[in-house]
Amino acid sequence: MSTNASAASAVEVCSLKRDTPQSVPANSPYQVIRFPFGAAESSDRSAMHQVSQPDGYVITDWHSDDRSGLIWPSKAGWGDLYAMIQWEAGDYSELRDQFVRDPLGLTPQPNDTTATEHRRPSPGMQCWVKHWGIFVDPGTPLAVRATHDDGVSRNITLAEFKLVIHPAE
Repeated sequence: MSTNASAASAVEVCSLKRDTPQSVPANSPYQVIRFPFGAAESSDRSAMHQVSQPDGYVITDWHSDDRSGLIWPSKAGWGDLYAMIQWEAGDYSELRDQFVRDPLGLTPQPNDTTATEHRRPSPGMQCWVKHWGIFVDPGTPLAVRATHDDGVSRNITLAEFKLVIHPAE
């Protein structure tokens, strides 16, 4: 097999992690979970999560810019999405999360949600893990979003978001 064929069929991975709190307002719409860049992220060898976005936009503050929550797929293919979200203790009756294609309306077909879950709190810490598969395209960014129904703002204390792209021929 030639080197080009191997490169074309390689699996590509972007793995993001935030270990600083992100406040989610009381009874808010879904919020994009934002992630740091560079040495603070887990792995991005395929350059899918960059300060300089593919459409030319440059992120100056990842803590406040929802674009820091976007993964821009490096190629078209079958994408396995993974997320892990941990919430601080609170008076929740429901926690909500979802994956979304183009949550910020940057493409002609924005805000295509999938794998939306509404969960009752569990005893103890609120820790959730999810996995979902979808077709991905380099022109359509992806994000994980979350919200809650507590009467006050609550923090996501730890979050991870991962995309693994498999060739789909």
